[in-house]
Amino acid sequence: MAEINTYYQDLEQVAGLLPMLSGNILVTGSTGLIGGCLVDLLMRHSQCHVYAMGRNSQRAARRFACYQHDERFHFLQHDICQPLDGSTRFDYIVHAASNASPNFFQQQPVEVMRSNMEGLCNLVEYGRCHEMQRMVYVSSGEVYGECSDSVFTESSSGYVDILSPRSCYPSSKRAAETLCAAYCQEYGADIVIARPCHTYGPYFTESDNRVYAQFIRNVLRGEDIVMKSLGQQYRSWIYVADCAAALLLLLAKGQRGEAYNIAHEESNITIRQLAEKIAAIAGKKVVMDIRDDGNTTPISRAVFSTEKLESLGWRPLFTIDDGLRHTIEAMR
Repeated sequence: MAEINTYYQDLEQVAGLLPMLSGNILVTGSTGLIGGCLVDLLMRHSQCHVYAMGRNSQRAARRFACYQHDERFHFLQHDICQPLDGSTRFDYIVHAASNASPNFFQQQPVEVMRSNMEGLCNLVEYGRCHEMQRMVYVSSGEVYGECSDSVFTESSSGYVDILSPRSCYPSSKRAAETLCAAYCQEYGADIVIARPCHTYGPYFTESDNRVYAQFIRNVLRGEDIVMKSLGQQYRSWIYVADCAAALLLLLAKGQRGEAYNIAHEESNITIRQLAEKIAAIAGKKVVMDIRDDGNTTPISRAVFSTEKLESLGWRPLFTIDDGLRHTIEAMR
């Protein structure tokens, strides 16, 4: 199908910027947006045996059906909150498993925090015992909180309300980053931290209720996009293929113990503008239905500097218009 090829063609483009990897690589959160794209990229541009870890084997069977007869692909059904068993040596681990959907923050804040903390511990401990060369920990731009800096660099630090259950996500991501630094210092672990901005792309999960996913579902059902707020939150966005490429570049070239922003500095727009772009691609319109339900968005402005990542030779390839169009084409 031509629309599926568009997404794979995107992966071919970003692969041309990457060094070739070999060995065993574990990708956690493999059926999620970023993890799934990482698996696709590795299966097409590496010599690695790819171990895709996730909790839902049925979702994995659908997502990775094209690899079921490939001897380089292995699915591991496992909950990262539980210690890992086995003797397989993973040369590299990309830890992309996390409950990043806002509905989890409201309904299961305890589980969100435990997953971010216990999952990291279990993976690093397994890696330490099995000669892991390097881990890339996929954190989040939410660690910056409400920051007064107009552009977030890796040294920026803003306010997070630690008594709000909604802070389960940014607070545990912050703590997990400190845990990475502690493992680096105390045990000599080689961990690089990635801080992606708001990432979009095809094949997000059915439980993902982040704003871009809701908008895309609307237009794929032939509906207009109904906005419940003015959508004034201003954010950096990045297409998932560019994000996956950045993670693999950090695996190869990132500095141990350092954090790197991942964003497209030319894709900074408001939520309202995002809705309008998605609606225009699908020939729909945006309808305003503003209601004051008492909910607030934790970060009103989140714009990232990528100077540090670009110093490693990375650059994004896809504008937000191209990325959104390819996303919608792939999911039709």
